[in-house]
Amino acid sequence: MTHIEIIFLGTTASIPTKYRNHAAIYLKYQSENEYSFLFDCGEGTQRQIFSSGMNFMRLDNIFITHWHADHFAGLLGLLETMSLEKRTKPLYVYGPEASKFIEVLSELGYSSKGFKLIPKDVPFDGREETILTETDEYQIISVPVSHGVPAVAYAFAEKDRIKIDKKKAAKYGMPKKGRPYKTLKEKGFVIYKGREIKLEDVSFVEKGKKVVYSGDTKPVKNLIELAKDADVLIHDSTYFEQEFDERKHSTAEDAIDVFIKAGAKQLVLTHISRRYQSEKELYELLKTIVKKKNLDMKKIKIARDFMHLKI
Repeated sequence: MTHIEIIFLGTTASIPTKYRNHAAIYLKYQSENEYSFLFDCGEGTQRQIFSSGMNFMRLDNIFITHWHADHFAGLLGLLETMSLEKRTKPLYVYGPEASKFIEVLSELGYSSKGFKLIPKDVPFDGREETILTETDEYQIISVPVSHGVPAVAYAFAEKDRIKIDKKKAAKYGMPKKGRPYKTLKEKGFVIYKGREIKLEDVSFVEKGKKVVYSGDTKPVKNLIELAKDADVLIHDSTYFEQEFDERKHSTAEDAIDVFIKAGAKQLVLTHISRRYQSEKELYELLKTIVKKKNLDMKKIKIARDFMHLKI
């Protein structure tokens, strides 16, 4: 069985606090293989990675939502440390206008890197989804969002899996394991003991898991589409009072509205303004909104640094 682990390395907005670092999310996907991804890389991210027990050298892809410093300023230090640790494999950095900004970062200082730093420009106009990278097991998808500068949201989307129902297979006289199952998955059928058995006769579809990260944005329709039926929606919630809804961020109520319209299973509010110093205060404000929307409080979390979620 596969699982996704999400580690929140930074959850503040703009300015760090004693308890909240700049934006960064480490996502680990475990199937037969293990894959690690970083979404945003604010100042101090490498220290947060060390403190969380994650492995920054396993990162092959970093996804930047937009080029405000609180979302990318940690890249310079992380890249230097990777070089000092003798990294040789390429590192891909995705983001709107990535080529422009990675070129500048690459030229800062006198160090030379022993690995290729490859920028990947992510479309930031319109409403269409873009598949940025894909394997047999997953896709990473982006959509443009609204923040006043080129900005995008990302989704890690596991592909649906065809699983064998061993009880159904047993009714056809098939063994508990072995080569017939490999043939069945490869060809869609197998001849076993003179009988043709089709894949659909003994299988079911396991729905792929999906995690969506909004980055900084006002609520937008294409983000709702991206987050349809997501297992986890991680959404900008800079403010917890609706009086701030004219700024280029979302409030907690905005994020909850996106969550409801998308039909996601769980909402995590992040990118919290430093004006909120008390987690207790945040939850009291959240309870008021949740009651108004007639929602189950268990479906909504307020992110904190080093919080882990598993799917």
